[in-house]
Amino acid sequence: MKKSLLALAVLGAFAGAASAQTNVTIYGVADVGIQRTDTSATSATWSLNSGIWSGSRIGFKGSEDLGGGLSAIFQLENGFAIDTGALGTANTLFNRQAFVGLKGGFGAVTLGRQYSPYHIALDTIDPFETGLAGDTTRLFASHLTTGYPIRVSNSIVYSAPAMGGLSASLIYGLGETAGSVSDNSQLGVGAGYANGPLNVQFAYHTTNVTAAGVDTDHSSLLLGGKFNFGVATLHAGFADNKNEVAGGSNKARNYLVGVSAPIGAGKLLASWVRNDLRGGNLTDADQYAVGYTHGLSKRTDLYTSFARTNVDVGADVNVFNVGMRHKF
Repeated sequence: MKKSLLALAVLGAFAGAASAQTNVTIYGVADVGIQRTDTSATSATWSLNSGIWSGSRIGFKGSEDLGGGLSAIFQLENGFAIDTGALGTANTLFNRQAFVGLKGGFGAVTLGRQYSPYHIALDTIDPFETGLAGDTTRLFASHLTTGYPIRVSNSIVYSAPAMGGLSASLIYGLGETAGSVSDNSQLGVGAGYANGPLNVQFAYHTTNVTAAGVDTDHSSLLLGGKFNFGVATLHAGFADNKNEVAGGSNKARNYLVGVSAPIGAGKLLASWVRNDLRGGNLTDADQYAVGYTHGLSKRTDLYTSFARTNVDVGADVNVFNVGMRHKF
């Protein structure tokens, strides 16, 4: 009886705290689909995959008004595999986002694990939204030693207040290396302009990688945008990447040309992505993709996509998927 009363008291305390925090939002995405993958050197594999279009997740976010136009903000976001129920990253609860900070007329300063401005810019201009089989991240810097980071742990982000369609952000990730401030640190900047049918994005990210006293730094610069003509939206992007290696460097240039067009309650997607690799024993690749998404409601979508990647030296890859996404 005493244990039951204690449990009720604890639940009551949590309920009281939750009611006081009326601005806390619980949200999430449940995304799952069937995927077929084959190469010119291997047989096809059929699988049930989570997060094909958008990573399956559950999150918590909120703010507290501190007065004088200042607010405390936080966000905690867990990624999981809906096909197995497993954590998206082993032994990491909030692998997608985890940060706290302050927001006011000056903009926002947040600390924790956060998206890089580079990924935000690429996701904005990609007709496939860096998801589905047409995902630009499959080729953008992917054949270099290390591609651009989607998220940065141990990071500090400053987001400037939006002004007339302009936006800007700066991220710094601490390397947390004994005896050095710069070793294994990351620095990124992003800027955008969105006004009416036009959206232009710029981003730059560099990582100072040091192991056994040897620098293998890598950097990526991105410029792209999209323009909505009404009947269709044109997407385009260009990236320049560099990885330092022993005795020199590897370089790659990425190109994106795509289109998205509304068709009733759905949207048709298509893109061409090229990875033009320079230096070393690197291989160029071209990806051609087409897809279709269909909204059953504001929160529920069906999707399908197909992409073929032609590799100059090596096995070509085909990916097909069909699935369902629900936001809550």
